[in-house]
Amino acid sequence: MNSAQFNVEYHVTAVITHLIKVGREEEYEEWMRGIIPVARTFPGHLGVNVLRPQKGVHSEYIIVLHFDHHQNLQAWLESDVRQELIERAKPLIQAPEDVQILTGLETWFELPRRSQKSPPKRYKMVLLTWLGVFVTISIVSRLLSPLLTPFPMLLAQVITIGVVVWILTYLLMPQLTRLFYKWLYPTT
Repeated sequence: MNSAQFNVEYHVTAVITHLIKVGREEEYEEWMRGIIPVARTFPGHLGVNVLRPQKGVHSEYIIVLHFDHHQNLQAWLESDVRQELIERAKPLIQAPEDVQILTGLETWFELPRRSQKSPPKRYKMVLLTWLGVFVTISIVSRLLSPLLTPFPMLLAQVITIGVVVWILTYLLMPQLTRLFYKWLYPTT
């Protein structure tokens, strides 16, 4: 596997929201034209997408930043140069920026009212997810199998997988995250 493939497989995304003051959109666009090239110079930067508001509807800009690893994203977010540029944007925005960091499955590993600086190690997420999927699919498939025999196999699989994902997302993974919290987040 080459390094480019590795980086794409493990990238992290930051979704940054800015609510722009009325009439300051042009200045904000100019500010963005300055900050985006600076972000590109940071190690691990994989790209940026800007979702602009519709004219006259809502002046919320959404910036989606892609980096190869969480540490590189954090280096950019916490850099002095970015902090200086954010200070310049403050007169243009209505409220402090909202930053959400996403890498994928870690959303299953967040507990309400507990903020984590970084997601758990990937191997830990893989092991806990494997445990959750194994237990859930073993039980659900045995329970639903007699009820789904009249249906075509593909439809039965779609229903089973839907039930498994629902159980994992809303019931099992939050419980497993609480149970294994100290293992997932040993430094918090």
